[in-house]
Amino acid sequence: MKVKDADILIIPGYTNSGPDHWQTRWQTRMSTARRVEQAEWSKPRREDWVQSVADAVNAAERPVILIAHSLGAASAVHAVPLFRKKVAGAFLVAPPEVTNPSIRPKHLLTFGPYPRAPLPFPSVVVVSRNDPFGSFEAAEEIAFCWGSQFLDAGEAGHINAESGYGPWPEGTLAFARFLSKL
Repeated sequence: MKVKDADILIIPGYTNSGPDHWQTRWQTRMSTARRVEQAEWSKPRREDWVQSVADAVNAAERPVILIAHSLGAASAVHAVPLFRKKVAGAFLVAPPEVTNPSIRPKHLLTFGPYPRAPLPFPSVVVVSRNDPFGSFEAAEEIAFCWGSQFLDAGEAGHINAESGYGPWPEGTLAFARFLSKL
């Protein structure tokens, strides 16, 4: 599949993805990409975020590719039962550990637990070994449950601009490989 043949939905996490974040950079380079907006970026409500993702998918005119980061990945996975349009695939980066009470901020817990059934479309989960918002082992387990391809990003923090992942060329290559298989 090619970018021009899909509606690419960029689904940021908590506080949105700023101008230096890889999601923002990708969005500016992909002609069919658009961001799923949230009413409250700094006070996420699971029901609202999930509905925003479902609304964006259901408004699509072409097959959908989800590119979600952090709490955006949690929102996307919870929205799956609400999808009425075809999702061709999902590229899920740094999903937080939404059932660990020691993870901060506490509102991450309101997005848990994750559904454990296999996703009804191909997916990739990219995880860091030292993500402050979740353990590598928990992410590996949930990726297995979802039937996702699992990519170990090494010690990459939260795979965001603050961790040094603005351009993120390795992510671009991984996404291109994923897209070519759809």
